[in-house]
Amino acid sequence: QVQLVESGGGLVQAGGSLRLSCTASGRTFNMAWFRQPPGMEREFVAGISWSGRDTAYADSVKGRFTISRDSGQNTAYLQMNDLKPEDTAVYYCAGTMYYYSSYVTDLNYDYWGQGTQVTVSS
Repeated sequence: QVQLVESGGGLVQAGGSLRLSCTASGRTFNMAWFRQPPGMEREFVAGISWSGRDTAYADSVKGRFTISRDSGQNTAYLQMNDLKPEDTAVYYCAGTMYYYSSYVTDLNYDYWGQGTQVTVSS
């Protein structure tokens, strides 16, 4: 079983940037970031294939967020630029045991991190 641990969350002013990291204890195929804003359901943010060649983004973060992963496939990143107050949420890293063609379906993910808080002030 793969363990995922997120880091990099914190407080930031609107317009600022944060870089989240997700360290995996073993190899994963698809990896993704989800988030859960206060009082809202968990939502898809960004996903990336095992090779790092394919990515997907929620419409709300396109052009602002970039997902990537390292060559060893042990760490995924979420570079968040031009942060907005509506980006405030607990951000969760997720990974799959096998390859799936869909990134956005949370039920496809086998491994989940505990979450890291991102708070964007206005």
